[in-house]
Amino acid sequence: MKVGIVETPGVLKLAEREIPKVKNADDVLVKVKRVGICGSDIHILHGKNPFAVYPRVWGHEFVGEVADTGAGVKSVKEGDRIVVEPITYCGNCYACLQGRPNVCVDVKVFGVHRDGGCADYVVVPETNVHILPEGLSWDEAALIEPFTIGAQACYRGNVQQGDYVLVMGAGTIGLTAASMAKLYGGTVIVSDLVDEKLNYAKSRGADYVINSGKEDLFKRVAEISGGMGPNVTIDAVCIKKTFEDAVLITSTAGRVVELSFNETPSEIAPVNIIKKEISVCGSRLQTKRFPVVIDFIKTGKLSLAGFVSKVYPVSQMVEAFEYIEKNNASVRKVLISFE
Repeated sequence: MKVGIVETPGVLKLAEREIPKVKNADDVLVKVKRVGICGSDIHILHGKNPFAVYPRVWGHEFVGEVADTGAGVKSVKEGDRIVVEPITYCGNCYACLQGRPNVCVDVKVFGVHRDGGCADYVVVPETNVHILPEGLSWDEAALIEPFTIGAQACYRGNVQQGDYVLVMGAGTIGLTAASMAKLYGGTVIVSDLVDEKLNYAKSRGADYVINSGKEDLFKRVAEISGGMGPNVTIDAVCIKKTFEDAVLITSTAGRVVELSFNETPSEIAPVNIIKKEISVCGSRLQTKRFPVVIDFIKTGKLSLAGFVSKVYPVSQMVEAFEYIEKNNASVRKVLISFE
């Protein structure tokens, strides 16, 4: 079978491997149909993901069809269309016992710590598969995992009906966070430097968009929120300045959600957190958000149409990565097809 491998930082290639077999009672063999290219996959390619081990079959956003199952599998059967939840965890550490396995001390992410979904076939545990809503195309189904990241950011920020929610950055994850914040009842403000991205955010339901390279972000958000500031600020730009600005712009009793793995220290005076009693939290991966996103799709509340920028056959995997890097200002989601 074909697999896409980051052999070493900077070296991406197709290779041949044996088709994996079902060995354990809870194994599910998945015939992969689509795998999405995430920003973290780009980072792995360039050696900028501190958790990646090489060589690595990349890909954590993947969907497919059940090809075989272990003897103990009961929730899915051969032929079922599924999306894969791409993390495994121990179930016994403090984080797991607190219901937060996404930050388990032994969390393993497909495509990062263990081989991922850019392969004709992948074996995953039964607990990691979710049946897709009927009528959902493979292209749309591959977007479920990215939307769980946006859902997690809103969950961590405790987005509530009537909250002003500022999403900094209209890239893929910023757009998913904005979409989910809208579904949770927020008044959504999206900022970015690229008008094309902002126009798309507006078309997906953002209430306000701000080009922060042309307008004063603080002044405009104050006007929108009646001087209060956003109750929830989600930093999906993930640079030193946006994190610092997020703390400053957020309202009294507000919440800042940080999505970055940036290791550059920020300069934040504690008084700016204490005087407004702001909660600052990280949001990593997701926990129990797959059923949430799938339910929004089933009920027709979440549309995934138009989100995919381009689909490449697996034979053009390298070109797909190059396309993203050359068109970073406009691309939303690029998929690899195994059909």
